[in-house]
Amino acid sequence: MNVSVNRVLLLGNLTRDPEVRYMPSGMANATLRLATTRRFKTQQGEDKEETCFVDVVVWGKQAETCGQYLSKGSPLFVEGRLQYDEWEKDGQKRNCVRVVAERTQFVGPPPRRTADGEAPHGASANTAARSGTAQASTPDRASPSVAAPTPAVAAAASTSGSAVNSGAGPGLPDEDNLPF
Repeated sequence: MNVSVNRVLLLGNLTRDPEVRYMPSGMANATLRLATTRRFKTQQGEDKEETCFVDVVVWGKQAETCGQYLSKGSPLFVEGRLQYDEWEKDGQKRNCVRVVAERTQFVGPPPRRTADGEAPHGASANTAARSGTAQASTPDRASPSVAAPTPAVAAAASTSGSAVNSGAGPGLPDEDNLPF
């Protein structure tokens, strides 16, 4: 039986502002860097943390929305697939594995307004997109669409006492408290 699955689910915080670029065709492309932290206890009972940094690529309208509403430190849920890329630069072969987002969901409070009432990064007064999910338009997908929040993400966002719920910092809920 020849079966394979390429599915990634990540919940973390951005380590820098999104970089949005436009292809010659006019399609938006956003590059995100996501930090996910795993908390655990060693066999000796010592609390430990491991942080993994992941490059994420978002396409289409969702890329523009990420660029508009997200900034360094923003919590984000990403559902997508792994993609392996190889290229040659200055005579040296290079490669990387990144996540191509098929869906992103903003987690946490909407962006704060400045003293003059403006939202950061030119965000509009309507922040309804902040709480929804949208299908990312990738080269092999046709068009963006809006999807309902997944139960796992809704549960993760409502985990009491977590930094994801409060927006208080770059931390993530303890691994034992994840709903999935």
